[in-house]
Amino acid sequence: MKQGPLDALPLWALFLVNVAFVLISIEVGYRIGRRGRERSVSDKPQPIGSIVTATLGLLAFLLTYTFGLGATRFDARRHVLIDEANAVKTAFLRADVLPGPERAEVRRLLIDYVDVRLSALRSGLPRAVARSEELHDEMWRHAIAAADRSPGSIPVGLLMQSLNDVIEMHTRRVALVLRGRIYGAIWIALYVVAFSSMGVMGYYMGLHRTGRSVATLALALSFSSVMWLIADLDRPLEGAIQVSFEAMRDLEDFMKTRAGS
Repeated sequence: MKQGPLDALPLWALFLVNVAFVLISIEVGYRIGRRGRERSVSDKPQPIGSIVTATLGLLAFLLTYTFGLGATRFDARRHVLIDEANAVKTAFLRADVLPGPERAEVRRLLIDYVDVRLSALRSGLPRAVARSEELHDEMWRHAIAAADRSPGSIPVGLLMQSLNDVIEMHTRRVALVLRGRIYGAIWIALYVVAFSSMGVMGYYMGLHRTGRSVATLALALSFSSVMWLIADLDRPLEGAIQVSFEAMRDLEDFMKTRAGS
């Protein structure tokens, strides 16, 4: 899977690092501002306050934009899973057009395919992707054999279309899970703006004799919570926010019941 710049840290550690990052940024700015006050730096409260407001507004914009990217990708993964379940179910039902032995074999392959989808995290994603592609090839060979026996058959053509949809959904899913991550440049820009805005706010506090406040910790916790949420949305294989596989589990139950009847 494509690695993001923050993937080296587990989510709980990322949260703590972000809290420390905000507190350190504010402290650095505060100390610089206090030294400037001791040296009688002539910065006026009004311009510095405007800069603090502008940088915090820019940070809020970037947080909103990045959260939107993560949420959009999460929704896309959820929709493609439902679409894939529908495609597999349609292919399973259309396998009825095949002769008895081939119908049973294609159905078995589709059940195996769903099992691979559900056990992907346990077996390892690269292995699950490779096994899925092997199953695609086996199912496609059966469809080609049926088409050779019945050239121009509309039911067989519909089955091949359904299998093609299954393969297409697989490609989309792999692209979203393995490569659909928030770009590293966005993370870098977000942290640069965060450091600048927190530092300017600390500078304002130090320059104008504003002492440290408990509100600083609240700000650090709020920022870190949002960053944790964005990082969670951006990690499709771990974290508290995961796409529900209920549609695939329901499909597996349906297929096994139908195959056994």
